[in-house]
Amino acid sequence: MKWYISKVVFKISAENTQHKPQFDEQLRLISADSEEEAFYKARTIGLGEEDSFLNDRQNTVKWEFINVAEIVPLINLEDGMEIYSHIHETDEARSYIHCIHQKAIFLRMNSK
Repeated sequence: MKWYISKVVFKISAENTQHKPQFDEQLRLISADSEEEAFYKARTIGLGEEDSFLNDRQNTVKWEFINVAEIVPLINLEDGMEIYSHIHETDEARSYIHCIHQKAIFLRMNSK
């Protein structure tokens, strides 16, 4: 068996709302004999996790599986290795940096 990282994408929508389209990109660890098998296992996970429910305003919220966007083989597992990278662009650099620092403080405080 080999290890793969898959990116599984869901669309989140709620009836009677005016928000921008939302997509949840999830990274999943998959054990498979081939990249093809990893792809199909990731699809099965995505399809199995589609959901709909009523929110606190009694609007139906849907999590709709879109597809598997990436399959990346993990050749060697090593301490500190990069497994994913995403470049974030923003017009609000100070706000973004502040947000990252706040998340780090939260992680430090909750790990004790």
